[in-house]
Amino acid sequence: MANEVRVRYAPSPTGHLHIGNARTALFNYLFAKNQGGKFIVRIEDTDKKRNIEGGEESQLKYLKWLGIDWDESVDVGGEYGPYRQSERNEIYKKYYEQLLEKGLAYKCYCTEEELEKEREEQIARGETPQYSGKHADITVEEQKSLEDQGLQPSIRFRVPANREFLFKDMVKGDISFESEGMGDFVIVKKDGTPTYNFAVAVDDHLMEISHVLRGEDHISNTPKQIMIYEAFGWDVPVFGHMTLIVNENRKKLSKRDESIIQFIEQYEELGYLSDALFNFIALLGWSPGGEEEVYNKEQLIEIFDPARLSKSPAVFDTQKLAWMNNQYIKQLELDVLISLSLPHLIKAGKVSDNMSEEEAERIHGLIALYQEQMSYGAEIVSLTELFFKEDITYNEEAKAVLEGEQVPEVLSAFINELKIVEDFSADNVKASIKAVQKATGQKGKNLFMPIRVAITGQMHGPDLPKSIAVLGKSKVISRLENIIS
Repeated sequence: MANEVRVRYAPSPTGHLHIGNARTALFNYLFAKNQGGKFIVRIEDTDKKRNIEGGEESQLKYLKWLGIDWDESVDVGGEYGPYRQSERNEIYKKYYEQLLEKGLAYKCYCTEEELEKEREEQIARGETPQYSGKHADITVEEQKSLEDQGLQPSIRFRVPANREFLFKDMVKGDISFESEGMGDFVIVKKDGTPTYNFAVAVDDHLMEISHVLRGEDHISNTPKQIMIYEAFGWDVPVFGHMTLIVNENRKKLSKRDESIIQFIEQYEELGYLSDALFNFIALLGWSPGGEEEVYNKEQLIEIFDPARLSKSPAVFDTQKLAWMNNQYIKQLELDVLISLSLPHLIKAGKVSDNMSEEEAERIHGLIALYQEQMSYGAEIVSLTELFFKEDITYNEEAKAVLEGEQVPEVLSAFINELKIVEDFSADNVKASIKAVQKATGQKGKNLFMPIRVAITGQMHGPDLPKSIAVLGKSKVISRLENIIS
C-alpha cells in the first residue's frame, strides 16, 4: 500500500451525474486535496447493457462544472491506466486464472434455470438463498463433459468457511460479517466479463488506492472485496461508508422522487451556480463545526476532516439550497448575473435574443432589480412576470389597499408628476414620489403602498423607484389611470 493518499471515484456510464454520486466524488476530492494526495476517476463500464451513449462524457463534464478536477483518468492518463474497465480485461484474466490455479476459485456450469430453481427451493425451506456449491469440486473430466454439452462456465470465488471479516470503517466504526450464508459468488460471468466486486478489488490494488470512500449501500460488497485482497495477499485499503441522502420526509432519495432535482445537469440548466452547489453538497453528511455554512472550495479543502462525516442520514434541504445559491448570486458581478438569467427570459419568450440597445438596457436593469431575491437563474422568469403583463390582477389584500380614502388623491398626484418627467430614471421617479408626499401630506404606507399595489399588484417587492423606472413611463401611467377610472 502506498503511503500517499490515493482515492477514486468510479462511475458507471449508465446515466447522468446524480447528486449522490456527485457527493461521493466531492468527498473523495476534498479528502485527497486536504491530504496532499491524488484523486482518480475510473470508468466502470463493464455492464454494457446499461451503458448509455454519452454517459461517460456527461459524468466528466459535470464533475468539471462542479469544480472537481482529477489527477488521473481516461482523459489525462496516468501511470496506473487504463482507466476504463473495458480496456483492462487482460489484466483481470491474469488474476482470475491465478485464483483458479490456486483452487481459490472454480468454474460453475449451472444454468440460470438451475440457479433459480435452487433459489426457490431454499426460500420454500425458509433458508437464506445462496449458491449450493454444486460445481465446487467437480473433476476436470466432469468439466469437459459439461463443456462438450455446450455449457459456458462462470467463475465463482470460493468463500472461506467459518470466517469473520472485520474492518474498521472511517464513518461507522467496527463492522463485521460472517462468511457463513454468503455462498460462493461469481467473479467472472459466462461471457468472460469480470463482475463488480472482483474488478474493483483488482483495480483498487493495482492503482494503489489507499482509502475507499463511498455510499453505505456498498457495505455488503466490502467483505467480498476483502476476500479478494486476502486471496492474493494484498493489503486492504481503509474503507469509509457515507450515510444515505434522504428527502425532507426522511425517505431514501429515489430517482422517482420529483420533489427534489437530482441531477447536476438539471441544476446547471436552471441557472444554479456551481460554487454554491459544491458548497451545498459538501455539507450533505459532513459538518465543518461551528455556525458558518458558506465556504469556498479552497476553504473546504483546508478544513475537510473525514472524522466529521455524519453517522446519520443527510437530509436534502431544498430551502437551504435555495438560500445558499442566493448568497452566491448576491455576490455576482452584474454582467455575470445577466449571462446567468437572460437566457431564461429569452427561452420563455419574454424578450428577443436580438434586442435593441434601449431594450437591452431596460432588461439588464430589470435583472439587477432582482439580484437580492433570486435563488437561481431561471427564477427570473417568475419574479419578473408583472413587468411583461398588460393587465394586473389584484387579490383581496391588494384591493383593500386600493380602497383607502387617500388613494385617488395620491395616484392622481403621482400621474401628474410622472407626466412631466422627461428622463424616466429611478432618481427622478423617487423625486416624483417625494413631490406627491409634499402635495398630499401622505407619507409612509399611506403613500408608498397604494403606488406599489396599483402599479405591480404586489404588497412587497424590490426597490419601488427602480421598479417603476424599469416598467417604463407609458405602462406605469396606464396602470395608474386604470385604477383611478
